[in-house]
Amino acid sequence: MEKKISLTVNDKPLNFTVSLGDYNKYINEITPFNKVAPARNFLMRTVDADSRDALREVVDLPGVGVQIAASVLEEYTPDVQITVGK
Repeated sequence: MEKKISLTVNDKPLNFTVSLGDYNKYINEITPFNKVAPARNFLMRTVDADSRDALREVVDLPGVGVQIAASVLEEYTPDVQITVGK
C-alpha cells in the first residue's frame, strides 16, 4: 500500500510518499531508547524531492521530527476496529 501524504509545517507544504516497506522499516528501527533517529530517517526516506529542503529546515528542531513522523504515520495507517473475544 502506497499513500501520498501532505502536511503543512510552519506554513511550508511537505509532501511524502509512504509505502508499506517504509512503514515496516521504521517500526523495525525504533526501540525504547532510539526513537529520534528512526523518525528522522523515515521522514528523509519518504519526503518527496520538492519538499526535501523545507523538511531539512525543521526536522532537526527539538521534537519536531518525531511530531512530523507521528502525523505522517497517523495519516498512513488505516483505522480498524479490533475486538478481543473472551
